Order: sequence, then C-alpha cells, then structure tokens
Amino acid sequence: MADDHTVVRRGLIQILSENFAGALFGEATTAQELLTRIHEQKWNLLTLDIGMPGRSGLDLLQDIRLSYPRLPVLVLSVYPEGQFARRVLKAGAAGYLSKDAIPYDLIEAVRKLLKGGKYVSPALAEQLATDLAANRRAPAIETLSDRELEVLRMIGQGKTITQIADTLSLSPKTISTYRTRLLEKMEMTTTGELIRYAVENHLID
Repeated sequence: MADDHTVVRRGLIQILSENFAGALFGEATTAQELLTRIHEQKWNLLTLDIGMPGRSGLDLLQDIRLSYPRLPVLVLSVYPEGQFARRVLKAGAAGYLSKDAIPYDLIEAVRKLLKGGKYVSPALAEQLATDLAANRRAPAIETLSDRELEVLRMIGQGKTITQIADTLSLSPKTISTYRTRLLEKMEMTTTGELIRYAVENHLID
C-alpha cells in the first residue's frame, strides 16, 4: 500500500483484510520506501497513489513496469478518473480507482488484478467505448507528456518557474519551455488560464 496518508493505508488494509483471509500487507509512505519494499520482498499486488512525496506516481509506475513487469499495479487517486485513468493505464497500470469509490469496487478491482485481469470503472469503460466508436479527438490534456502534466499541476498550485525548477531539479529555462508547450497544447495564452484549468479540473492536491 503506497500512500503518504496513514488513514488511507489503514483503511485499505482493513477493507481488504476482511475480504482476503490470510493476506499480508506492506506499507510505504515515500517513493524510495516503496522501491525498497518491492525490491526486498515479492508482492502479489501494489496499490499506488499518484501524489507520492519525492517522485510522482507516474514516474514510479514507469520504473516499476520496467523492473517488475509482472507486478499488477492498481492506481488509487483523488484525481478525476477522466483526467488520469487513461494515462496510467497507458503507462502500464492494471487498474485505476478513485479514492471516492465504495469498498465493493476496491474489492472487485483487487480480485480482478489478482486473477491477471484489468480494472476500470463501468463509467470509464463506457466512455472509452463511446470514444472509440465515435473516433473522437483526444482531449488536449491527453496530449501532454507526464512531465508536462506534472508542471501543469505545479503551476496550478501557484508555484513559480523557479520553485518548479528546484522541485524537479531542472533549470528555470527548461520549465519555461514546458510552460510554452503547455500553452500551445492547451490552446491557451496565459499562465492564469493554466491555473484556472488545473483548479477547475481538480488536478491539484
């Protein structure tokens, strides 16, 4: 259970322990702790929060898929399903579930993943099918790279170019380039528009 909130981890463990007799659980609160835990011991399933301290869950997911390709990952997040589910599934996650989901959905998702399957909510499955049938153009946000999305989220939090650069260990010039790309891809002209979009679409913590 990789999540920096103790109450979330304990809640997940309580729900799953009542439905998977004999299951053993491990906990990680940071990116480094997670990587250490999955290196030291073999696990049947990983639940991963996108907003992990140190590194984003999207970055972690890519590393995990490369090093542990058989480990099914269920991403649990407060972020909107429509904005993040397709992205994490493309990155290699076996399922995506909102933290607002009811316990039954969590249990169903875990069961499917343990059997080697995939999990998305019925609402997302219907939306994916509709988009394919209609051959719709992907929303602008889906054209963003993981790094561009990360920068967008930080801009939405009100961080400056310098603050974002320090957090990501990149140069301010590089962050400015990302900002320019964001404006082009999102078809916007000002940082204020990016901030408003991030807030209105619940892309920030």
